[in-house]
Amino acid sequence: MTDAVGSIDTPDAQDEVPEDKKKTRKGGKRAKKGPFKRLGIFYRQIVAELRKVVWPTRSQLTTYTTVVIVFVVIMIGLVTVIDFGLDKAAKYVFG
Repeated sequence: MTDAVGSIDTPDAQDEVPEDKKKTRKGGKRAKKGPFKRLGIFYRQIVAELRKVVWPTRSQLTTYTTVVIVFVVIMIGLVTVIDFGLDKAAKYVFG
């Protein structure tokens, strides 16, 4: 019985590359550029990515900020109530 095409044991014919056609890596792209050139490329890529960002409008930002503040106030109240309850329970149990 033969293995299925593309199995781990028998690779496909397209996957096999003759020895003379294999590329050898000689240092890569980083070895050819100095540290300042790489730093410049890095900052240019940062600016390019920031241009792709969809920034919220002022009203969206106000809404998001309000939601976060309300959520934090609710969580503070919840933790305060739980803390107060545990304090009373500990005083009741331990005197």
